[in-house]
Amino acid sequence: MQTTTPANHAVVSFDDEPLIRVDSQDNLLGFESKEACHDGDGLLHRAFSIFLFDRSGRLLLQQRSEQKRLWPGYWANSCCSHPRRGESDAEAAARRIREELGVSPPLTFLYRFEYHARYGELGSEHELCSVYTAVDDNPVRININEIDDIRWIEPDVLDVELAKHPERYAPWLKLEWPQLREQHWDRVLTGQAP
Repeated sequence: MQTTTPANHAVVSFDDEPLIRVDSQDNLLGFESKEACHDGDGLLHRAFSIFLFDRSGRLLLQQRSEQKRLWPGYWANSCCSHPRRGESDAEAAARRIREELGVSPPLTFLYRFEYHARYGELGSEHELCSVYTAVDDNPVRININEIDDIRWIEPDVLDVELAKHPERYAPWLKLEWPQLREQHWDRVLTGQAP
């Protein structure tokens, strides 16, 4: 069973970090700061999302830090962020799960999709997002600059919560979770590549 260890206080996210701008076919358009990529309607950029399960099949959810510009305090999947200039999606995902949760499990790529979500006047996510899963029973060590809280949840319970209280969850989770359940579930816990 998963446990947590003392929190990590490292600063791992910066407004001026150079994100990778792309078109809908993932062709490189250039680089722009994280802040600029999320201003207004947002600029399409690469991102990734990780769903971390324990060996009993529970999913780790994180509550986004209240310090976040977009969707602070919302519940989201285990880890999500952006590759920086010079990083592949897989390299960035491995880096970020270690920075946010203190674990380094093997990651399995499932699929990529584009989405756009606006958070009022504060900005938008406009991402070409690679979705990964991982299975790990090592204790997590949360980064309190990124995460306010975590919880382990049974998949069936998350299905119900998303239906009853969608307003509590980040928009990308509400898009990704149904696709995992409907199209990729046979591979999610086994870690099989497509």
